[in-house]
Amino acid sequence: MSLTPSFLIIENESHKHSVPVDSETHFKVVIVSSDFDKKSPVQRHQLVYALLAHELQSGLHALSLNTYTPQEWTSVEKTMDSPNCMGGSWPD
Repeated sequence: MSLTPSFLIIENESHKHSVPVDSETHFKVVIVSSDFDKKSPVQRHQLVYALLAHELQSGLHALSLNTYTPQEWTSVEKTMDSPNCMGGSWPD
């Protein structure tokens, strides 16, 4: 299984969450790929989750996924801001 993106952004958003300094557990991913043609948003996310199964089992805690076909991307060309963490504070 693979994915061939024509556009890809990966942002570490761990600093926005209640995690230790320098954590790499929360990411926002923007993917534009023709592999998403004729797939629902749920199917697109399932594809990405399957590709990242090892990472999700090895400490990757959260993904904010923005998945687009190339046609959708030409009309959107923006990413949604991820919400700030609503959890408790990490102890110093």
